[in-house]
Amino acid sequence: MARLAVVPPLPVNPTSHPTPERAVATPSSGRGTVSSTELLRTALGVLAEYAPEATELGRRFAETGHELALVGGPVRDAFLGRAGVDLDFATSARPDDTERILAEWGDAHWNMGRDFGTIGARRGDVIAEVTTYRTEAYDPTSRKPEVTYGDTLEGDLSRRDFTVNAMAVRLPELVFVDPFDGLGDLAAGVLRTPAPPEQSFDDDPLRMMRAARFCAQLGFEVEPGVMSAMSRMADRLRIVSAERIQAELVRLLLSPNPRRGLELMVYTHLADVVLPELPGMQLTIDEHHRHKDVYEHTLTVLDQAIDLETGPDGAVPGPDLVLRLAALMHDVGKPATRRLEPGGGVSFHHHEIVGAKLATKRMRELRFDKATSVAVSELVALHLRFHGYGEVSWTDSAVRRYVTDAGEQLERLHRLTRADCTTRNVRKAAQLSHAYDDLEERITELAAREELKSIRPDLDGTQIMEILGIGPSRAVGEAYEHLLGLRMDRGPLGEDVVREELLAWWAARQAD
Repeated sequence: MARLAVVPPLPVNPTSHPTPERAVATPSSGRGTVSSTELLRTALGVLAEYAPEATELGRRFAETGHELALVGGPVRDAFLGRAGVDLDFATSARPDDTERILAEWGDAHWNMGRDFGTIGARRGDVIAEVTTYRTEAYDPTSRKPEVTYGDTLEGDLSRRDFTVNAMAVRLPELVFVDPFDGLGDLAAGVLRTPAPPEQSFDDDPLRMMRAARFCAQLGFEVEPGVMSAMSRMADRLRIVSAERIQAELVRLLLSPNPRRGLELMVYTHLADVVLPELPGMQLTIDEHHRHKDVYEHTLTVLDQAIDLETGPDGAVPGPDLVLRLAALMHDVGKPATRRLEPGGGVSFHHHEIVGAKLATKRMRELRFDKATSVAVSELVALHLRFHGYGEVSWTDSAVRRYVTDAGEQLERLHRLTRADCTTRNVRKAAQLSHAYDDLEERITELAAREELKSIRPDLDGTQIMEILGIGPSRAVGEAYEHLLGLRMDRGPLGEDVVREELLAWWAARQAD
């Protein structure tokens, strides 16, 4: 039977309403324990921001004989003290009726997914998504859910992914509905499913990915029975489209603590389906024989890369998806390149090249866009370029090539390279840091003199053709590459010197 806690109309002092007291721990908040009254007070403060638009929309639905409730993430986040402008609603109205009401309420409305019963609208800064009560399940061989409309709010809540998302506030009367004790689970920081987890994950396997995402995003723990079901049913994810999996993976990676979610994915074997390269690194001990394997090293690099992201006005504003993906994949080539060396050592020669190819393949299979895939692959390929800089002094030419090869990814490469230092040897870590400080200083000095980010030969293609007396041809491209090499090796030379070099190169080419 549904448990209903009546929330008084907003705005009021929530302490005036009698609520059962229960001390509970809040997830990853550092606040210790709070009572349910304090949680309700927090929620009321947030819900007050939604009240004018939400309650008016609720009245419009009620006037036409339909129910409306605020559901899901906005209700959960209200208890966590988080407000947003994107509101999710559930209704007894069918899509045609919903569309008519939203057209009168909003400044604009649109069909977000009529087949799934969802219509969207905007009023001022508030965006509302209204979905007809429903149940949905997957055919064992299908990637698309089968949608059946329902008649009750409690029935709609019962088919949701986790109890913390199965809470609602009825509108316009503002009645809090919590049939599965989502408030208790939210306060305890536990993910539990309203239905048996096997049924829930069979209905929609992507919910297993959402569990990992919520661990990373909200700091929750997974109830043991739910975790066991995830481990047994991980292979069920194969029927879900790559696009939906990618969307959840991106949300996980952009969360405050992606490591937690990734560790859960590996532990429950979800990563075997979604990102098999990650658990594959568990078997590969790194070349320094440290206690941690490449998998642990990778997660540490990810943590350290996140710490190096900047604020909104910095070079790499966080959360940065490209940097985080590159950190996650920078060593995926190690298992394939692992070799035992004489004397018992281990090497991973050219793992950065192999890794770049593997990263491209995985990004393509997860349906990432080309720009993101190329950026991640380039960073993986370049992440070892710096090593050895502190032992052998680079020429200005080498610095120019480093900057030119990195291109738009230079700032990310700086951070990935620094994050890749996970040694516990304090002296070695300091040496690497100082060496990279020196490299960045040299890049800055050269950039001030030579505009490194836009290095070009001193002569363009038109000038080359004019000097050599030739038309467009392959020879023009070869000449351009030759002059670019001179520019890299010797810096700006001036047109007169470059003209002589070009003519000398051309004469030697003709002689051959």
